[in-house]
Amino acid sequence: VQLVESGGGLVQPGGSLRLSCVASGFTFSSYAMRWYRQAAGKERELVAAISGAAGSTNYADSVKGRFTISRDNAKNTVYLRMNSLKPEDTAVYYCNAVRPLTRDYWGQGTQVTVSS
Repeated sequence: VQLVESGGGLVQPGGSLRLSCVASGFTFSSYAMRWYRQAAGKERELVAAISGAAGSTNYADSVKGRFTISRDNAKNTVYLRMNSLKPEDTAVYYCNAVRPLTRDYWGQGTQVTVSS
């Protein structure tokens, strides 16, 4: 099982990034997918979630209206489009695969730094 994130980097405030997470080794469409982030010295927090069939999404209040989670089950990939980025969005972003009564899986993380 693997979850591999990409797309992080350094961006100026107000800029945009799109994170990708490619999954392998499990039935991707059967799992809800989540993006978490962890800033230095802080606890990991849930940013966005999407159901297996992509029928429903949820967002943390801090990113509503700026971030969009989506998935392509044919490509085993989940995305996080991040617009209007702020310095407080700086963190390591992780993707997470979850399904009831089953262990969950984590990627290795990708660094996002928002700074001028």
